[in-house]
Amino acid sequence: MFGAVVEIIFLTIFLLFAPPRMRIRTAILVIVLDVGFPAAAILFTHFALHGNTRIDIAGLFCVAFSMVAYASPLSAMKTVVLTKSVEYMPFLLSLILFLNGGVWTVYALLAKDLFVGLPNGTGFFLGNIQLVLYAIYWKPKSSRQVEDNLEDQQKTEPLIESSNQSDQ
Repeated sequence: MFGAVVEIIFLTIFLLFAPPRMRIRTAILVIVLDVGFPAAAILFTHFALHGNTRIDIAGLFCVAFSMVAYASPLSAMKTVVLTKSVEYMPFLLSLILFLNGGVWTVYALLAKDLFVGLPNGTGFFLGNIQLVLYAIYWKPKSSRQVEDNLEDQQKTEPLIESSNQSDQ
């Protein structure tokens, strides 16, 4: 419940200060992904499935989305390797990912719970890789050097189009 409240507060603040076009896109994504999809999943598991099948399918949904959440830093890891700088990968996020995945993996092993162990074991592994990348590329470069490295390798692509690019 706490996570839902924090997300609602964050999204509200973001929507208040976002440019109008981004505000509309974000609102649509919130409605579809944060309201529509969970509602459909709940209705499907409640009315179409029964007994242990319902529990297994709900558990698989949770495993899949937990793994997606743990895999989200992969793009930052790619940027670290390409630029040879950890400037764009926050250390605390990597450390917490590692610690959280490790603690829940130990719990899953003790409880013999695959639904908890699989995504958190993956998160623990990815957190390990991120910390190894920090150890290898710990000396940050200036922003200009990072931009030059990206331009040299023709790997730049904006995550979110600016309003000037989308109008052209």
